[in-house]
Amino acid sequence: MAPGEDGLEIPAADSADVGFARDMADHHQQAVEMSFLVRDRTEDEEVRLLAYDIINTQANQRGMMLGWLDEWGAPKTSDAPRMAWMAGGHAGHGATGDGATMPGMATDEQLDQLRNAEGRDAEVLYLRLMTAHHEGGIEMARAAADQAGTEVVRHLAAGMVTAQQAEIEQMADMLRARGAS
Repeated sequence: MAPGEDGLEIPAADSADVGFARDMADHHQQAVEMSFLVRDRTEDEEVRLLAYDIINTQANQRGMMLGWLDEWGAPKTSDAPRMAWMAGGHAGHGATGDGATMPGMATDEQLDQLRNAEGRDAEVLYLRLMTAHHEGGIEMARAAADQAGTEVVRHLAAGMVTAQQAEIEQMADMLRARGAS
């Protein structure tokens, strides 16, 4: 890290801080997209409230992370493979050809299924996709909480782990209530 004009440390372009902010901003964008999709495909108030919460939380966090990249003078895209910032062998977890580019990301086919689903079918598919999405996000956030050099990234990442674990439990209850696993 190098000191910035205001004396704060600026993470290097290949740091866990920058990689996490870049990758998680994209990961969050898909969660927001899926949440808007289900919001328009169900009348179930519980699912709609969860979707609104995810939309608001993850859109706000995404804005923070993109703001950090601007503040750090870091590009929002990179030629490096997705997840290259993560220690432990996730470097190169790139596009699979089906649209899934990071842990927990829904594929293009799964997103199309959600776009075409209605009612209970949309609810169950969304809850399953979002559970997997959060599990992947937790994996990324744990790595950032451990590896990031800036306190602000470590703090946000640790908070994501806690919040997304709670939402996974909530979604498991919601799936059970719908007779799904």
